[in-house]
Amino acid sequence: MATVKLNVKWGKESFSDIEVDLSQSPLVFKAQLFALTGVPVDRQKVLLKGTQLKDDDWGKAAPKDGMTVMLMGSAEAVPVDAPKNAPKFVEDLPEQEQEHLDTKRFGAGLENLGNTCYMNSTLQCMFAVQPLREALYKRGAAAGSDPTGKLVTATAELFRDLEGGGAPFPPYGFLMALRAKFPQFAQQGRDGEYAQQDAEECWTNVMFALKEKVKDTDGTPAVDKLFGIRTHLALKSEESPGEEFTEDGLAFTLKVNIEDKTAHVNEGVAVGLREERERTSTALGRTALFKGATVLTALPPYLTLQMMRFFFRRDNQQKAKILKKIPFSLEFDAYEFCSDALKKQLEGPRQAYKEAQDAAVEAKKLAKKGPGPQAEAPAAEAAAASGADVDMKDAVAGAGASTSAPATTKAMTGKYELVGVVTHKGRTADSGHYVAWVKQPSDGTWVCFDDEKLTVRSEEEVLQLSGGGDWHMAYLLLYRAIYADVPVAAEEPAAAAAGKEGAAAMEAEAPASAGAGGVVGP
Repeated sequence: MATVKLNVKWGKESFSDIEVDLSQSPLVFKAQLFALTGVPVDRQKVLLKGTQLKDDDWGKAAPKDGMTVMLMGSAEAVPVDAPKNAPKFVEDLPEQEQEHLDTKRFGAGLENLGNTCYMNSTLQCMFAVQPLREALYKRGAAAGSDPTGKLVTATAELFRDLEGGGAPFPPYGFLMALRAKFPQFAQQGRDGEYAQQDAEECWTNVMFALKEKVKDTDGTPAVDKLFGIRTHLALKSEESPGEEFTEDGLAFTLKVNIEDKTAHVNEGVAVGLREERERTSTALGRTALFKGATVLTALPPYLTLQMMRFFFRRDNQQKAKILKKIPFSLEFDAYEFCSDALKKQLEGPRQAYKEAQDAAVEAKKLAKKGPGPQAEAPAAEAAAASGADVDMKDAVAGAGASTSAPATTKAMTGKYELVGVVTHKGRTADSGHYVAWVKQPSDGTWVCFDDEKLTVRSEEEVLQLSGGGDWHMAYLLLYRAIYADVPVAAEEPAAAAAGKEGAAAMEAEAPASAGAGGVVGP
């Protein structure tokens, strides 16, 4: 057998033109890798064409000249104490790290491992949910060694790597855990390459794995608290008016159905919430058509909308795509889809939110007129209403006779701000390309995560992802709840208490915007 030259990718390091004698056992090659990286042979996982290399036989994984091999494993500790606080200079950093200094604060890119853009874009949007990361770090270590537990642990490890920022890296550990838990993501085509998959299916399956393993001390899954939408379905039959069917449920995604007349996301949600079912009528003694709709009875801190753009075509046995333009907004209002009881609970916080917004606008107008006694009090009140820091003299000027402000708590308004988008470019779900667009909580900057490439984008560019052509168009929309400060009540309704808990989970995130203060069931 001939000698070939291979390239080795190990984390963020690369080694080129390594001569390998294929007449020798793979163990000899692993010894070469140990000499290069310091990773002991027993810790090495060498991946060729997606297959793990054995010690004694090349098998079908015999590499070809110029092929890139992936090495996983940690090196032995070097018995030399390096300076703990040694200064680092940009010119001394590797070229790859210098290249990503400008985007390091946004995280890191994920290398495409062969049609894995669906996975990369999904993970980047999930990573944007900071309370989910915190729950993973606290509970992920005890997830267990079964396939679900390994996937949860791999997710936590990947998120920690993304927090480090810098150069892109291959998410091999997560990919292997995902395919072990959900074999459908290991589907291969006739040529042996891994097939493209649906980003929404990846999102849903990972969420269900986290739901099973990541739970709070009271046993409630973190996914339920962060993404769970409480729903109530009511159906009636026109043939039997006195007969009604009801059903309560928990969903994690709102469907945005796309019809010929659908002109906006809100219209698509309304269509998705309507439902028709054929059921046995007790009164009629036969099957009858029941019609009705689902209403939302409790809202989550994070709301996910799925554009129903794909449908199955029988003629070519593919998931075709609806290219129709469906505009969406940077702010989504769920109020019209809520039950009457939930609407009543939202009225107070919505009024408080409106007053805070009006006060902020008035403060800006007064600020343009210049400082003065008449401008200081309203400005202080507006700052206090929006949760901003207030200078002591301003607080005194706005306080009047009162010596202390009333106690307040965070309450849901039913309004949400857009913080993440997964887009798809292409004509079918089984092909094309997925990309993530994420709003940074620190300064409100929008960043496009196109596998390993990070690019800063504007809000205008994000709003252009509404469809209507072959450009990237929104497939999943991730919204974060907007809260308002309301007076503390003696007794809080259950839904209000849930909103307060969700606000507490999101306190670590600092939204940059001024307002930041159909159902898919489980």
